[in-house]
Amino acid sequence: MRPARSSRSSRPLRRLRLPSWTATLTWKSACFIVVMCCSLAAVLGALVHVEVTRQTVATAREKALGKLLEVSRAYEAGEPLPRGSWLDPVGLPPELRALAVSGRRGTLVADHRGRPTMWAAGPADGRALATAVDYGQSAQTISGLDNAIIGSSLLAIGGTLLMGAFAVTRVTRRLHLTAAVARRITQGDLDARVNDPRTRTPARHQDEVATVAAALDTMAGSLQSKLESERRFTADVAHELRTPLTGLQAASELLPESRPTELVRERVRTMRQLTEDLLEISRLDSGSEVVESDLHQLGRLVHRVVRASGTDTEVVVVRDAHVETDRRRLERVLGNLVANAHKHGRAPVVLTVDGPVVTVRDHGDGFPAYLVAHGPQRFRSGGGKGHGLGLTIAVGQAGVIGARLEFLEAEGGGGLAVLTLPGS
Repeated sequence: MRPARSSRSSRPLRRLRLPSWTATLTWKSACFIVVMCCSLAAVLGALVHVEVTRQTVATAREKALGKLLEVSRAYEAGEPLPRGSWLDPVGLPPELRALAVSGRRGTLVADHRGRPTMWAAGPADGRALATAVDYGQSAQTISGLDNAIIGSSLLAIGGTLLMGAFAVTRVTRRLHLTAAVARRITQGDLDARVNDPRTRTPARHQDEVATVAAALDTMAGSLQSKLESERRFTADVAHELRTPLTGLQAASELLPESRPTELVRERVRTMRQLTEDLLEISRLDSGSEVVESDLHQLGRLVHRVVRASGTDTEVVVVRDAHVETDRRRLERVLGNLVANAHKHGRAPVVLTVDGPVVTVRDHGDGFPAYLVAHGPQRFRSGGGKGHGLGLTIAVGQAGVIGARLEFLEAEGGGGLAVLTLPGS
């Protein structure tokens, strides 16, 4: 026999996901202020209500007992009972009647003829002698006090909430500014600074937000200085290497033709290319590149790049387009992508033009995971094959002309570089 299936679903229960705005500091502060104000208002309101009610009831009881004393004297003297006094009245509460019959005096608030009444009763020859004092005015006073407490509490909560929201918003606005500056620094804008006015005067006391802003500005300045020193060092080294490499290349051309000579010439060419790449990266890092834009037919430009590369690259023009860009920089980007596809991928390599979007696809093992996730990194090798500086330069030059370069995994395997030009 097959075991019976459980009627309950085996899927785990999903936790209720709150909206994203409930995680903000403003929302949390508002909730905290409301809870604290409501708690304080409830405690103070209860204390005031209890104290005023106690005093009001005590005054009415004292008045009712005083009137009961006068009624008792009139009863003992055989005089007519004053108005509002009776022997065994019909509306007297049963518990107060029993108290009076037992020989004791007492008071009790109860309704009489539709109005709140303070009853006072005492013994009178085995019967209950009672008198009634109107308690309606006192009840209205207590009710009005309760309404006033509620109204003033709501006004106090609203005012406190507005003031608290204003104060918290000022803090959160400064935090958002600090976070925006941090994101700009992450994206490469090393000149971004918070410049909080509270940090300009050293003698002025700083709050926590100002301390964080000052620390971020200090970090950005230090990072900018270090990167600038690194860029200058790279540029100086590349410039210094240029002269001896030029001489070395000229000397290698004078060597007799042989296999060792070819190896020397190849290494010299590699060193010269590396030096030129380092100089180009240094210029890109400095942000001093000037774009010379003109209108170009993308299909014709792509064919020229493939012919110049000397590689067996298939060109597919799905939809040609005219783009306004810097031809030299665009050719540099596409040339590096094609060279990288042939060097680190496998044939066939296909370069496709679809409007202002150009893709370069190879059928190799694809890009390394770190490159797809974070982009190319200088001198980083993946799987034993370093992409060198070519892709780093391609990304930098694409940024200069305002294009977006992405590295993806192609369907069916292989690497896919997607260059999206401006205006798409």
